[in-house]
Amino acid sequence: MEVVLTSLLLGTLTGKIANIAMVALGLGLVIFFHELGHFAVAKWCNVKVERFSIGFGPIIYSFKYGETEYALSIIPFGGYVKMLGQDDVDPSQLSSEEIALDPRSYSAKPVYQRMGIISAGVIMNIITGMLFFAFAFRLGVASTPCIVGTAVPGMPAWESGIQPGDVIHKINGNETTSFMDIIRSSAFSDGDITMEGTHLNGEKFEVKVTPDQTGTRPQIGLLPAQSLQIPVYQDSNERITSKGTAAAKAEPPFSQGDTIKTINGETIENYAQLQRTYAAKSSETLKTGVVREGTPDTEIVEIEVKNNPFRTLGLWMEIGPIESIQKGSPADRAGLKVGDKITHIDGQDVGKALNPLRLPNYFSGRAGETIPIVVNREQDGAQPTEVNLNVVPLDNPAWLEHPVFSNTPLAVGSLGVAFHLIPTVLKVEEGSPAEKAGIKPNALIKKIKIIYPDNETAADWDPIPEVTYEFDDKNKNWANAFWEMQVRPGWPVELTFSQNGKIVEEKLNPWVNPKQKPDDQWSLPVRGIRLQSLREIQKADSMGQALGMGVQYTTNSAKDIYLTLRSLITGRVSPMELSGPVTIAKVAYEVAHDGYAQLLLFLGFLSVNLAVLNFLPIPVLDGGHMVFLCWEGITRKRPNEKVLTAATYVGMIFVLGLMIFVLYLDIFLRALS
Repeated sequence: MEVVLTSLLLGTLTGKIANIAMVALGLGLVIFFHELGHFAVAKWCNVKVERFSIGFGPIIYSFKYGETEYALSIIPFGGYVKMLGQDDVDPSQLSSEEIALDPRSYSAKPVYQRMGIISAGVIMNIITGMLFFAFAFRLGVASTPCIVGTAVPGMPAWESGIQPGDVIHKINGNETTSFMDIIRSSAFSDGDITMEGTHLNGEKFEVKVTPDQTGTRPQIGLLPAQSLQIPVYQDSNERITSKGTAAAKAEPPFSQGDTIKTINGETIENYAQLQRTYAAKSSETLKTGVVREGTPDTEIVEIEVKNNPFRTLGLWMEIGPIESIQKGSPADRAGLKVGDKITHIDGQDVGKALNPLRLPNYFSGRAGETIPIVVNREQDGAQPTEVNLNVVPLDNPAWLEHPVFSNTPLAVGSLGVAFHLIPTVLKVEEGSPAEKAGIKPNALIKKIKIIYPDNETAADWDPIPEVTYEFDDKNKNWANAFWEMQVRPGWPVELTFSQNGKIVEEKLNPWVNPKQKPDDQWSLPVRGIRLQSLREIQKADSMGQALGMGVQYTTNSAKDIYLTLRSLITGRVSPMELSGPVTIAKVAYEVAHDGYAQLLLFLGFLSVNLAVLNFLPIPVLDGGHMVFLCWEGITRKRPNEKVLTAATYVGMIFVLGLMIFVLYLDIFLRALS
C-alpha cells in the first residue's frame, strides 16, 4: 500500500514540476524573443551590445561571449538589451559626446537604424505570437462554444429572455466562434449589442441588450455551459462531488471521467436538459445513468442520487420591490412593473403566510393556472396604490436560476420576475435555529458569516472558503447568502442582528425542517456533481490554415488589447480588472494542465500583449523611445537632455507604480479572495 501511495504522490509531484518547468520555459521564451529582436537588429546595424539580460535587477548568473555579457537576473518580469549609448536607467548616454564619437554606439547611428532596433522587439513578439497561435491551432485548441449555461437573474441578458441552453450565433451581425466573443462584445461595446441565436426548443431569436456597467467591466450576465462529463484530474483523490451533498453519498459512487447519459432511463442530451431535469424533480431520488471512461456507450452504470434538502435558519424575510422583469414573460404580460412590491398571492400575505424564498416553488407548482396577486405600486407625488393583477405561470422549474453572485436578486423563473429580500424578519418558524437563538419578528439582520464546521479547516473543504455578508441599502445579499448556505452543507453561521435596540450575535446551525415529509421536502435544484466546462476543438487541417488562423487571432488579440486600454481610459473598464505577473504565472500554470495547445495559445496572447504594451508612448518603454526618435527625425535635433531625463524618470515611476499596483491586486486581493 505504501509503495502504491508513494508512486501516486511522486507521479503528482512530477506532473506539477513538469508544468512549472513548461510555464517557466514558455514565459522565458516570450521575453527572450522580444530581447532577441533588439539584439539581432542592433548587431546587424553594428551596434555594440554590452549586455543581454533575461530579467531585471541583480544578476544571478552570467557569462561573456565575444563582447557581450549574457545574464539571468533576479526579477523575472522582463529583460533588456544594454547597448553602448543607450541605457534606460541613464538616459544622459544619448547626449554624451564621448560615446557619440564611437561609431559603434547606438546614439551614433542614423535615426532610421535606431527606429529599426527599437521596433524589432515588438515586431519579433508579433511574429512569435502569430507562430504560437498557429502551432496551437495545428495541435487543436479547446474553446468554449457560445452556449448559455446560466443567465444571471436581474442582468440584461436575463431580462431580454435568454435562457440556459440558448445558442448565440451572431453578435452585432458578426459570427461568433467562442464564448469569449460574448464577453468581448459586452465589455468593449459603446452601446447596445444585438444578439441572434436559437432557443433550446429550436426557436430563433434576436434581442438587443444593453450591458450593465455597475461592475468593474460592462457585462450582460451570461455564463458558459458545462458538459455532461466529470473531469479527470491528475490527482486521483481530487473531489468530483461537493462534500456533504447527495452526490457525495450516491451509490455506487461517481468516478472521474463519468459521462451522464440518462436520468431515470430518459436520455439527457445536454447540460441545460440536465439542469431542468434535476430542478423539476428536485425532491425525488433519481437514478443517474453514466458511462465510465473507456467503456462502450451501451454500458450504462445507474447511480442512485437522493435529493438535497434546503437548509434554513427558520427566518421569513420581508420581500423587496421587483428589481427586474423579463420581456414577454407572464409578469410582463400581466402588467407588473419594476418597483412593484408583491403583498398578497391568492389572498395570502407574502412574508407572514407565504415565505418569499418559497415563491419560485409556489408559482412553479401552479403552472398554467390563473393566480391573483396584489402589488403596491409607487405613484409620482402620491401614496402607493394597491393594484390587483392576474398571472399565469409558465412550467419552469423552481430555483433553476439561482443567486450565485453578490447582490443577485431571487428569480421566479415561471413568472419572469426577480426581487431582493429585505433583511427584516417577519416570521420565525417554530422550533427553528432562529427561534432557539431568541430572534423575534421585526429583528433586523445586520451580518451573516458562514464558517467552517467545528474541528474542520480550509483544507477539509478546499476550495470553498468562509464567506461574510453585510446587509444595508447597497448590499442586498440575503438571497445570495441563503444560497451560499446551501453549497456549504453542515456549516454553522454567525448571525449579527438588531433587536429591541441592541446588537446581538448568535451562532446558529441551519436545519432541515423535520416537519417536511421526505417525498415533499423543499429541495435544491442541484445534486452536487462537479462537471467540466463544455469545450469544442478548433483544429487547422494544414499548417497553411494554421498560419491563417494565427494571423487572425493575432489581429483580434491586438484589437482586444487596444479596446481594453481605451475602456480603461474612458472608465468603462475598472483598473481592478488588470492582472500582474503573479496572476499571469498562475494562469499559465493552470492552462499547462490542459496541454501544449492551450499553453501555446496563452503564450501567443502574452506575446501580442507584450508587443502592444511595449509600444505605448511611455518613456522607458519602446514606444517612448520611438516618440523621441520621431521628434529627432522631424526636427533634426536630439531631444533636450533635461527633458529626456525628466521624461524617462516619469515613465520609470509610472511603470514601477503600475507594477506595484498589479502586484497588490495579485497578492492582496485575488490571492485572498
